[in-house]
Amino acid sequence: MSDIHHIRWRWLRFMYLYTIFGAGGFGLALLVMPERMKVIFHWPGDEPIALSIVASVYLAFGILSVFGLRDPLKFVPVLLLQLCYKTVWFIGVVTPLLITERFPSYAVLTAFIFATYVVGDLIAIPFWYVFASHKDPER
Repeated sequence: MSDIHHIRWRWLRFMYLYTIFGAGGFGLALLVMPERMKVIFHWPGDEPIALSIVASVYLAFGILSVFGLRDPLKFVPVLLLQLCYKTVWFIGVVTPLLITERFPSYAVLTAFIFATYVVGDLIAIPFWYVFASHKDPER
């Protein structure tokens, strides 16, 4: 059996709480008051379908993180998915825009917030546990 007493339980719970209030709250706000959120974040354009999909996904992360508070290891994939898509965004979107000097100023706050999730998830996720071989006692 894995040595689970080395898991950073407080970090895991913190990241679930951060996701509940950060991503979940943000997603809910985007669904309830999208125009206000666009003003707050200085987002250009009007694309209600894409924005509502993003809002729904963020709210889903928040809802699933509620379950993560109850069973942190079972819901680690929520944090892992969050870490993956944000890292892909930094590599595939932010980096090319920075290299070509086209990174929009309105995206600085989003990049900063995403970076806090990436760092927090890297600290919280017990990668050694996630990628370890776990034997199912019923098999």
